[in-house]
Amino acid sequence: MPQPAHSTGSLWPTGRQSAAALAFDVDGPTGDAMLDGSLLDNPRYFTQGAYGPWRALPRLLDLLAAYDLKATFFIPTWVVLHWTKRCERIVAEGHEVGYHGHRHEVFIEFTAEQQLDVMERSRRIFRERLGITPTGFRTPSGDWSPETAALLKHFGVVYSSSMRGDDRPYFHPADQGPGLVEIPARWDIDDYTALAYSEAPDFPAGLDRISDYRVVERNWRAEFEGYHREGLCWTTILHPKVCAKPGRLSILEGLFKAIVAKGDAVWAARLGDIAQWWLERHLQIDNRKPAA
Repeated sequence: MPQPAHSTGSLWPTGRQSAAALAFDVDGPTGDAMLDGSLLDNPRYFTQGAYGPWRALPRLLDLLAAYDLKATFFIPTWVVLHWTKRCERIVAEGHEVGYHGHRHEVFIEFTAEQQLDVMERSRRIFRERLGITPTGFRTPSGDWSPETAALLKHFGVVYSSSMRGDDRPYFHPADQGPGLVEIPARWDIDDYTALAYSEAPDFPAGLDRISDYRVVERNWRAEFEGYHREGLCWTTILHPKVCAKPGRLSILEGLFKAIVAKGDAVWAARLGDIAQWWLERHLQIDNRKPAA
């Protein structure tokens, strides 16, 4: 079970009522077709995914810059290899990059050794291509095996944004010291639930699924407003290839306007900054405890 953080005083830096972290998964043409080897034989599927890093990502970065917002991007390193220049721009503009597998693997089906192989390969590519070593991780498949959290912490990962167990950060259990920080997101702030459409494979299963854009914007803004009102930590699971198409960009712009309108009352930060704050706050509280 998650270990709740201590609840002494405000959760966030002085003057901040809530925290908000925009997070995007730059999946590209990864998924089942990548994992079963059929990707390059399916040009329609390939181009649907390639649209994300090639066309949608630059448009999204322009919008973030217009509102002076920094975000976190979880990127499979296969995408880094094929769209290196696009990924270099993410880093150059001050955004954070996190681990997201190499080919968007299903971690729950992997042994600990296989998971570690993916992480080591990803770290090597991030260092060689982007000159960075990420501290954050989002599981590609939305799940993981019982040993994953400890494996990630031992590997040097500071935080995950993979689980759904709270609307504040918490710590995964650990044998010594604070465990891996978890910054939960939610499926209902995942653009696939409202905006995705793909015929082959049919995803989401069943079709049809494109929601009214203004309804989507209102829903996302309402979730952000609710988290802010209660002083919580709000983050997203968004995909450039889904949400950063020309017409849908207005949904993101409405959301960005709502965040910026709060001014300094909301801590709009990268996930890594939030995780580091949570760790430091936890250690400060522990250090104030009387000795046993």
